Amino acid sequence: MGNPDIKREPLSILLVEDNEDHAELVMVSFSHYRIANRVHHVTNGEDALNYMFRYNEYSDIRTSPRPHVVLLDLRLPRIDGFEVLEKIKACNELRHIPVVILTTSSVDTDIVKAYENHANSYLVKPVNFDKFTQLMDALGLYWLGLNRLPMEQI
Repeated sequence: MGNPDIKREPLSILLVEDNEDHAELVMVSFSHYRIANRVHHVTNGEDALNYMFRYNEYSDIRTSPRPHVVLLDLRLPRIDGFEVLEKIKACNELRHIPVVILTTSSVDTDIVKAYENHANSYLVKPVNFDKFTQLMDALGLYWLGLNRLPMEQI
């Protein structure tokens, strides 16, 4: 059932994931644990940046609200996750939004590069379904329940 400590106001996550199976696991895990009211899913880096900067089809703030947290895969089509991370963190208006790297890569150079570009967390996706759902539960509890965000973002 979800954790009673998790905030109840409308929360949103931007999920940037090109693997549909992984995206489905994230969304099912979050809906099962009632972690977020809205998960906005995009499948490539270009759409992620369009969403974050409110370009093109994402220009309406009612249908494309600023996320409370971004879950970002690194290996993405069009624009890779490192460039997405770099552009988000370079923007004064967006840099306070937590960006959590959620990837299959456990390569040290990727971890270092992510933190050099100001990632807020780096998580490696477990291959085991139960471990994956446990990770999503812990992620949601921390970033959307326990962690405090700046008031202008909420």
